[in-house]
Amino acid sequence: MRTVPIAVRPNKVRAEEFASAPGTDRSFAAFLSALPDVLKAQDFDKVVDAVVHAARKRKGVIVMLGGHVVKTGIGPILVDLMRRGIVTHLAMNGSAAIHDYEIARFGGTSEDVAVGLKDGSFGMAEETGRGLNEAFVTGQSHGWGMGESVARALEALPSLAHPEHSILLAAHRQWIPVTVHAALGAEIIHQHPAANGAAIGDTSHRDFRRLAASCESLHQGGVVLNLGSAVIMPEVFLKALTVARNVNGGKPTDFTTADFDMTRHYRPRVNVVQRPVLSGGAGYEITGHHELMIPLLGWAVVERLGADPTD
Repeated sequence: MRTVPIAVRPNKVRAEEFASAPGTDRSFAAFLSALPDVLKAQDFDKVVDAVVHAARKRKGVIVMLGGHVVKTGIGPILVDLMRRGIVTHLAMNGSAAIHDYEIARFGGTSEDVAVGLKDGSFGMAEETGRGLNEAFVTGQSHGWGMGESVARALEALPSLAHPEHSILLAAHRQWIPVTVHAALGAEIIHQHPAANGAAIGDTSHRDFRRLAASCESLHQGGVVLNLGSAVIMPEVFLKALTVARNVNGGKPTDFTTADFDMTRHYRPRVNVVQRPVLSGGAGYEITGHHELMIPLLGWAVVERLGADPTD
């Protein structure tokens, strides 16, 4: 048996990287600085730094959403990031748009699927189905994308329950591209008699092109955040990225991607975290509940930007 001096043995963890207990300063900034500089806490810090760097350098910060993120009350965090000019493109699946529409218009969303499925009433809300499908038809006739169509439909209503919580409205009012990427048959509004496949396809396909155009802003310092979409947005993003690279000589490269979700899935890992940054950049996976991790991210970005607004 051979032994070696501990002084020459490499260590993965050092005491100076440990977390700090609460002290007299119990501000959010102090909490952030008290996190251990290891594993996912270190990755989280790198994602925050990447978003802050992108905001300072006016690079693209594309945020992609799944429906669960909206219905767990994360809207105000994203609205704030858009108002601060940090988010430059908001993309979501159809479920996220439906939940956002219902929160803005009615003040509530997320029905009991098991109960409604028994008698076939699940997803059959008249106002939601008609309002959204008619918005798509109007959008098709005017050459709008699906996200813009929904935002304009909300703007046109005489009264809304909670417009301040709508990420669709916030993006539209801030002139930030907002795109919705539908999956035919996967959303409750496709069950409604007013559903028009041509309008759904036309407006959502236009939004796909807009997302591809926004990918150009990622080059050398942008960020892509996939928040809670396990399938639709990772697949859509990969195709939008290849369109952008096809028409821009292989660009964008050298950007940061991060997937925030409660569990790990194949598509986000491969299509968001790994493949897009093979030509340069870094990808991260942060696992945790949306209602905890995304507010932490939003608060951390704002805190770091406010602490040192210049490079």
